[in-house]
Amino acid sequence: MYQQATQAYQQSANTSASMDPRALEAEALMKAAARLSVLQREWTTVSIEERNDALIFNRTLWTIFVAEATETTSELPFPLQNNIANLGLFIFNRTLEMMAGEDPVALETMININKSLAAGLRGQKAAP
Repeated sequence: MYQQATQAYQQSANTSASMDPRALEAEALMKAAARLSVLQREWTTVSIEERNDALIFNRTLWTIFVAEATETTSELPFPLQNNIANLGLFIFNRTLEMMAGEDPVALETMININKSLAAGLRGQKAAP
């Protein structure tokens, strides 16, 4: 699954060669946030498979971010690497909680993290 997501991400990057990598990452985060928002609204009507699909999409995206940020060749400052890793751990844990049937209100934090990070990547101020 991780390899497929990585390939899809790279293919998207290749087809969007003229797109700034930060903009591409922001777009992926917003796509994940949108999927989580739909999941939150339709929690009681979607199947477990559909729930897991949206959650796994977000988790896979964060797996890529964490892996890239913490790679030994990463040029990110250590405090930023650490922050991304900590956010990733939070996302991973929250994903497991959601897969176990946590209240859909708990998705709000993941949605907000994705939107805030996307805004930061775009050089925008995050919406309150």
